[in-house]
Order: sequence, then structure tokens, then C-alpha cells
Amino acid sequence: MKVKIHTLFQYLLDTTEAKPEAFVGFSLSQSPRLGDFLADLDPDLPLDWNNRSFRGLPELRERVIEQAGLAGLCGPGDVLITAGAAEANYLAFMQLVQPGDEVIVERPGWPQAEVLAEAVGARVRIIDRDEGLGWALPLDALEAAITHRTKLIFLSNPNNPTGALMARGDLERLARAADRVGAWLLVDEVYAGLEWQGARAPSIAGLYPRGITTGSVSKALGLQGLRTGWMICRDETLIRDAFILRENASEIMNILGEVIAEIALRPDRLAPAMAAARAAGQATLARLDAYVAGQPKLSWTPPRAGLIGLARLAPGIDGDAFARRLLADPYRTFLLPGSAYHRPNHIRLGVGGGAAANLDLGLARMAALLADW
Repeated sequence: MKVKIHTLFQYLLDTTEAKPEAFVGFSLSQSPRLGDFLADLDPDLPLDWNNRSFRGLPELRERVIEQAGLAGLCGPGDVLITAGAAEANYLAFMQLVQPGDEVIVERPGWPQAEVLAEAVGARVRIIDRDEGLGWALPLDALEAAITHRTKLIFLSNPNNPTGALMARGDLERLARAADRVGAWLLVDEVYAGLEWQGARAPSIAGLYPRGITTGSVSKALGLQGLRTGWMICRDETLIRDAFILRENASEIMNILGEVIAEIALRPDRLAPAMAAARAAGQATLARLDAYVAGQPKLSWTPPRAGLIGLARLAPGIDGDAFARRLLADPYRTFLLPGSAYHRPNHIRLGVGGGAAANLDLGLARMAALLADW
């Protein structure tokens, strides 16, 4: 299997040495520090995996079920702890999709499934979200794309990168459509819990027997460096097969990362952490929305959930050229061009990162570049 590099990762590689002074489009909440967890860590904790479950710490799997709102519907045996949501997506995809199968994906959306489908020789059917309708997913078009060859439908909710949100009725409708052909339905929930408009949608693992929920502590909690995520599915065979594949890749997770993730997901810590992330995100989103409204060369639909959204540039402004010029002197500001999501006339804006992102400085520099373009 030959995996080709995606435009998103290529841009990150190309710009990794740039040393920007500001970030516009930070995609995760402000990261806690290790010291925030020391009081709850056992200094005698063995840093090996002897006598622990290879599927992930049982207490962490309990927390994963709780935070997803799946208590009573799923149990710890339905959870596999992984190296972030990306590994969870990978494990599910590679155990389900074979050459010649069809995979349905959304655009814009997290590009991982497209990359993997091309690598294994599967056919990709693309459903374009409607920017004119707030980046809504056209369910009629998605249902029409489902055939007897459809093996997997791969979505994100809240959508990454637009922040569009599907409600329970949408997910139930998709589950019924997938069930008609026995397809699997994977929903990446890395931004769940950061809803600005509307309630958190239910996890697909609780709505559909072949539903797969993936997530992590990376985005909303800012704990990307732990590389701790999960897969939830009520199908015992899929969890077992994903576990076997992981055994031949990352094998087992890091004990310290799982322990800290479990602490972070304890109800008495999770609730205030999420409240703080939502408050910071809402305040920054209001500033960003006002900023876009004041820029004649920008427009957007503010994200309904999550920390990022896509803004449209005025005609004649190429997103890649704009992003690279903004990163260079004298602007020294990083943002991700929309080509990473097959939208070359867009740029990604975000409200994460906290004070370290220097968002106000970045926005001022971006305004200067837009005025001079």
C-alpha cells in the first residue's frame, strides 16, 4: 500500500521551519501544563504495561463512554484506546475497506479517508457540503450515492473544518440509509462538546450497530501531545480486528498518556475544563466574526461548533498564495490555505490556542495584507 502525502500535511511540512509570530486558525484549545495534573499522579506509577488491559486502561474506557453520553448503551468492551482519533480512523478503515469497495466522504472534511481509499484501491464518492446553506451536508445526495458496493461512510460531526453540525434526526436518517446496504458509518467527533449553536449531537455508536464513533482529548481539552484517542463500536468483531491491527502497528498505548487522559476526563475536571474552553472559544469567535464582517475581501459562515471555520476570499485572491505571503516577512503569521480541504479560494480561521496564538496581532497583519492585495 502506497500512501501519498495530502495537501494539508504537505503544507505543514513545507512551513514547519517558518517560526511565525502569530497564528490565525489554531485548531485546539489552549493546552494545559503537566503541572496541572501532578497532584493526581501517583509517583510510584510503573511505566510499563504489565497486568493492564491491552485495549486501554479500563478506567479510561469508562470515562470515554461517560463523556460520549453512551452510558447504558455501550460499555468498556466497546472501546479501544488508540494513538489519537487519527489512529482510530485508520484502524477502522483498514479493517473494513478492501480494493473495489466504495467509500463515501464529505467535502470539505477531514481528508484521511480519501488518502487511505486511494492507497488501498477503493472508489471514493464525494458529497460536497453546501456553502450557501451554511455548509450543510446534502442528505439527499448522500443517500443517492449509497450503493450495494458502499462499505464505509466517513464523516465528522461537528464538521472539520467548517463547524457545521448534524443533529440527531440527520444521524438517524444516515444510519437508516447505511443499514439498507449494510454499510458502516464512521463519525469523527474530535470537536464534540464545543457547540456554539445547538446541543451536542448523539454519538453514532449508540444509534447504529455498525456505527463507529472516534474521538480524542486533543482538540477541546488541548491535550494533543498525549496522542490519546478512542474508537467506540458495539460490533465486537470490529473492535477485536482493530485491536489486532494496532498490535502490529503502535502495539500498545503509552501508560502516562492514558493516565493523564483519564484524569482529564473525570467529571469533576472535565466539566470545568469544557466550560472554560467554551467560554474562551465563544468570546474569540465573536471577535473573529466581527473581524470578518469588517473585511470587504472576506466572508464566512461562522462555525456552529468546534474551533475552526472556512472563510472565502474575494475573487482573484488565491488561498495558497495568500497564506504563503502572510507567513513571510513582514507579516510572519500562519494560517492554513483552503486547498488543504479542496477549497483553494478559502482560508481556515480558528479561535483556539489561547494567548499564545497572538490572534489579535495575526488579524491585524492579515488585515494589512488584505488591504494591499
